Amino acid sequence: MCRWLAYSGTPVLLESLLYEPEHSLIDQSLHARMGVETTNGDGFGVGWFGPEMRTPAVVREIGPAWSNRSLREIAGHVRSPLFFAHIRASTGSAVQQTNCHPFRHGRWMWMHNGAVEGFDRVRRDLALAVDPRLFTGIEGSTDSELMFFLALTFGLEEDPPGAVARMAGLVERTGRERGVRDPLQMTVAVTDGVRLWAFRYSSRGASRSLYYSSRVETLRALHPGTAFLREASPRTRLVVSEPLGDLPGVWNEVPEGSCGVVRPEGDALLPFAPLPV
Repeated sequence: MCRWLAYSGTPVLLESLLYEPEHSLIDQSLHARMGVETTNGDGFGVGWFGPEMRTPAVVREIGPAWSNRSLREIAGHVRSPLFFAHIRASTGSAVQQTNCHPFRHGRWMWMHNGAVEGFDRVRRDLALAVDPRLFTGIEGSTDSELMFFLALTFGLEEDPPGAVARMAGLVERTGRERGVRDPLQMTVAVTDGVRLWAFRYSSRGASRSLYYSSRVETLRALHPGTAFLREASPRTRLVVSEPLGDLPGVWNEVPEGSCGVVRPEGDALLPFAPLPV
């Protein structure tokens, strides 16, 4: 599987979250604690928004994140209020740049940890369900990218939770028609550059790990000596595959079958379940 991080809040240098925490995403690329694999070295990607950017910048590379000098250089010079970072452990698709996350379409970014079980059996059926106007935008061969384009097909730009629910419903229905008992395993992050949604769901009810940070006011009270927290705005949030450290009170597990949204008008954590298509 994979590990990922989504950040929204006060603009920060990417390195402050990718490299500096004791169990940073870079450390997780070698020493993941909660993933299926300890090592996530089959590629990486970062995507970010700046104040004048209509679409996100995305950098994706094959090979491990822990030794990539270009990533280290970028992380020390890019400051952003919203960014995604992903380290990949392939579930079977090729190790190539176009299969690395995050994926981008217009203003939208998407990244995923999990798998469509029996993907070889359902891939053609799912691909045929993608809107033909969107289909040529698919560059790689992963289940994750196909899930993104299915969500776009089902109205991601107008109704992200509903579109992801319909995507999940199609994957489950198609998988079971092809004899797959538990077709879907996913933790997904998606953003339009203003709002951030995170989903945790699996067909068997045992999803991959996912956590969100407590409110900054609470974190400041618990850890007054942490420099980053002194600068963070009340709207600052992190969503991660696994905690970036062991500080008490910082990390909360996203409940099974949930959708969380971080947005200027306030956060929300809602139930999530697939919808029929």
